[in-house]
Amino acid sequence: MSGEQSRLETIERPEEVSPRLVERMLEGDLSWEEWRQLLKLPRKDPDRIHKYLRALQSRVGFADRILMRISDHLYIVQSPAGRIVKCDCGREFGDYRVNWKLSALVYIRDTAPSITEVYRCKDFAPEPGWSEVREYYCPGCATQLCVEVVPPGYPPIFEFLPDLDTFYRDWLEQPLADAASDWYTDRTTCVTASWKD
Repeated sequence: MSGEQSRLETIERPEEVSPRLVERMLEGDLSWEEWRQLLKLPRKDPDRIHKYLRALQSRVGFADRILMRISDHLYIVQSPAGRIVKCDCGREFGDYRVNWKLSALVYIRDTAPSITEVYRCKDFAPEPGWSEVREYYCPGCATQLCVEVVPPGYPPIFEFLPDLDTFYRDWLEQPLADAASDWYTDRTTCVTASWKD
């Protein structure tokens, strides 16, 4: 039996999904057959989320506890300042209840030449005047964090506001120490309203 076959057999049992296998998932280092085996498991091992969070934590250069990953390079972390959004590089974007895009660098493509730099097929490109392409970048490391196509003047889309207290309390059965009823509240308008003054 080859090494590949024996490795595949060990992941058929959920209790044996190792932290190293979770790290390999994050690295994109699994074969299609290994992915299929994982998808066919009758149930996930109960501590898989903790293995995943530990693997994420080992990949970043900051000590703040990762509570949840929200994109390829952004995390909600528990910091001394509270729950905030943080980039791989350590750049802080502030309270996770406020749309992190308000603290990002933005490049707007709103002309035909700038749009066709990233859309090679003009038939499928957003039409200038009707749409704009917004690219959001981290001010700390210049990593592209997100792209959205919206009508001109449309507010930045707040894609994800998780109810962390419910997730940790009801799903993981490990309530967060700073749980409070106001954590699951979009506070973006509180920030933008202050800009009028």
